[in-house]
Amino acid sequence: MQRGLVPVFIVLLLVAGAIAAQEGDDYMPEYSRTGADTCLRCHGADEEDAWLLDVLHGPHGVAADSRTPFGSTQCEACHGPGGDHTGRIRPGQERPAMPAFASNSPWSQERQDQQCRNCHDGPDHRFWDGDTHQRNDVGCVDCHQSHVRRDPVTVTATESQVCYACHAEQRSQFQRASAHPVRFGEMSCSSCHQPHGSANAAMLTQTTLNENCYECHAEYRGPVLWEHAPVVEDCSNCHQPHGSNHPSMLTRRAPLLCQSCHSRLGHPSVGLTGDDLDSGPQSAFLLSGSCTSCHSQVHGSNHPSGAILNR
Repeated sequence: MQRGLVPVFIVLLLVAGAIAAQEGDDYMPEYSRTGADTCLRCHGADEEDAWLLDVLHGPHGVAADSRTPFGSTQCEACHGPGGDHTGRIRPGQERPAMPAFASNSPWSQERQDQQCRNCHDGPDHRFWDGDTHQRNDVGCVDCHQSHVRRDPVTVTATESQVCYACHAEQRSQFQRASAHPVRFGEMSCSSCHQPHGSANAAMLTQTTLNENCYECHAEYRGPVLWEHAPVVEDCSNCHQPHGSNHPSMLTRRAPLLCQSCHSRLGHPSVGLTGDDLDSGPQSAFLLSGSCTSCHSQVHGSNHPSGAILNR
């Protein structure tokens, strides 16, 4: 009885060793002999898998360019060497997974991301390590698609839809009455944010929020003779960058917005309201444009007499 158990024990050890060898970032089988021809015998042969062939029409499928996957080891340039995956298996045996981008991949996400960074590791990616997306386990394939003619996240009109998969709050903000034209495809999230990491707050493309805004709103950059303190400090003191239900993407309507800094004492602070005209200081000037009926240059003034931002 014990003699019969010895061979079984040895077999179990060999199997366990083989499984361990196929796990982890060190797993590196041989490349297949015929490259993409081997893959396409199974993947892309059926109508439901035909979309996989779109990679041949995209930037990754340019065989004449040695910098692209199909200019080198084809499918295996991205998915990793598939010698074990394409080899013969016994009936009932599970086919080994491809090293990268498989649902049961033995490689870690970090190792799989490295497959992309082998080619895509320019200046825009230098802050990826340790940044928000990387720390939250967002991998390259969570946002990018390779088997398409053009990756949706690289197209201004469709990029935001990819971001909305995680950033639902910002999606609702862009649907408000006053918002940046992201939903119309005229801007994208990367117009302001660097998705691959940034040294700046909120992954901004520029050093500060104001510098970001000045990329489009240069008329408010200054310097001006008479400055409005909250404008110089931070645009978001008054504006909601992703969208607001108040005019001009304001965080609040005037005069409430202005009165969050400026005292109402000694100054008209409430508009005329029906018959109740004797209850306190009221002014018709607060109707319509409210404070901006007089103080129209809220972003600052260069007029010699514009100390109160009225001209």
